[in-house]
Amino acid sequence: MNTIRAGIIGLGVGERHLASYSAIPSCEVTAICDLDEEKLKEVGDRHGVAQRFTDWKRITEHPDIDVVSICSYDEFHALQAISAFEHGKHVMVEKPVALHKKEAEAVVRAMQDNNRLITSNFILRHSPRFKALKAMVDAGDFGDIFYLEGDYIHQILWKITEGWRGKMDFYCVTYGGGIHLIDLMMWLMGGQKVIEVNGMGNKMLTANSSYPFPDTIVNLMRFEQGALAKTATTFGPQRTHFHALNLYGSKKTFVNDIPNAKLFSGDQPGDEEAVTTAYPAYDKGDLLPEFIESVRQGQEPLINARDVFRAMDVCFAAWESVCRRETVSVGYVI
Repeated sequence: MNTIRAGIIGLGVGERHLASYSAIPSCEVTAICDLDEEKLKEVGDRHGVAQRFTDWKRITEHPDIDVVSICSYDEFHALQAISAFEHGKHVMVEKPVALHKKEAEAVVRAMQDNNRLITSNFILRHSPRFKALKAMVDAGDFGDIFYLEGDYIHQILWKITEGWRGKMDFYCVTYGGGIHLIDLMMWLMGGQKVIEVNGMGNKMLTANSSYPFPDTIVNLMRFEQGALAKTATTFGPQRTHFHALNLYGSKKTFVNDIPNAKLFSGDQPGDEEAVTTAYPAYDKGDLLPEFIESVRQGQEPLINARDVFRAMDVCFAAWESVCRRETVSVGYVI
């Protein structure tokens, strides 16, 4: 089995990628990149990676790298992905793949022109609880699904008031957090397209900060077969990190909770049962073994280009709706 050689840009979550690549048979991390030279040395020493760069092009243009993990600041994702594709690399990119639709279109062209693979770290699909839920949905246990709620709830306000996200020319909490639940709901719905979105946002939590964009955004969505969905993203809730997911079908209802979810088959006390499947129970690098196997086999990964860009297109429409204060139809790159 030929060795797959990986390079990593960004050593925040990128260190989790490094550990995952290193545990895959016949896969090695050839080079790493970070702007922080101290972190670069520390991570490189800890994992035994000799080639270390502060210039990301040394990764995307490296002749001995097959796969690039892009874990850098969001504003560089599209540019780095395009460069990686143009130099023959496959790409794992942390969300979001792009901040603007034209950037996403350029990434798609580069990917297609160079016949490379892309995936993104939509890690909720790997949670045992949500995998079990998907199997039930596919088996028809819920009947007709007519409404979903998927909310990203995380007390990380400091990331936009003090961290690099707040220093970007543009940042959207839906792109950075809510996209996980948007992807999860589209996956549960069998890849159905969202055809229109209506969104609202506020910045009550960051009113006294220099952060200029909404810190809380709520979107209503309509799926192509008629189901409705709501997704909220907030970076300032006073509660534990949680992926709220409620799925309403004509036969059953699923409500995520901690430690156990709930499954309802009616409105009586005896119609409720606990779902004890583990949640969240994933690590940030868990999707990499499957992606590397896809690269080896020359086949589409579990989370493929269509998934990556369709979730992104819903986000683009959602932000446009917040700005225009009206319902926006979703246009798809793929």
